[in-house]
Amino acid sequence: MGTLIEKILPHVVKHPEYFGAAIVETVVMVLWSGGISFVLGLCLGIILTVSKKGGILENRTLWQILDKTINLFRSIPFIILLTGVMPLSRLLTGTAIGVKGAIVPLVFGCVPFFARQVETALAEVDDGLVEAALSMGLAPVDIIFRVYLRESIAPLVRGSTITLISLIGLTAMAGAVGAGGLGNYAIMYGHDRNQLDVTWLTIVVLVIAVTVIQSVGNRVIKKHTH
Repeated sequence: MGTLIEKILPHVVKHPEYFGAAIVETVVMVLWSGGISFVLGLCLGIILTVSKKGGILENRTLWQILDKTINLFRSIPFIILLTGVMPLSRLLTGTAIGVKGAIVPLVFGCVPFFARQVETALAEVDDGLVEAALSMGLAPVDIIFRVYLRESIAPLVRGSTITLISLIGLTAMAGAVGAGGLGNYAIMYGHDRNQLDVTWLTIVVLVIAVTVIQSVGNRVIKKHTH
């Protein structure tokens, strides 16, 4: 078995520590940037929903500012965003390279996308439920948690799954500028040194990761679908 693996993955087997480190770096980037993006994106999505025209806390000025800002960052290609926020990365993390340096651009790239996913998910909530909650005298905070969030668990999980899968792709892209992780591993050893086994193993690992995330997401969605 060992001989077969060495034959199929000669360059990976020669330096398995590089592959292991790349996986750890990718997981760290996904956990940190994903966690921050989830909190910020959820908050922004909620604010967009309640401040829109006809919302329970209508504020057209705030909605316009958030809407235009999110559209601005969503329109910037991530590879350009990576270099554009380098000064901010250095200010916040002390570096613009490596795993720490990738967190800031990953958050900037992920938050606007997830905020739109949250906004779309909350828009699926029946207006009648919101009106009923208002007529019962519930406070806006209660409506957000007891109506909007509770009734949109399935679409929120769907949006979170899509965002997490997209985030994995962004971490791989961040590897192009030395952020570490599987993207950097595939480029440095697979592409630059023409080691095809490295490239293909990276692809397989990413496919497995995406498949697992999608499967878990589908299970949760099915459980919470009315």
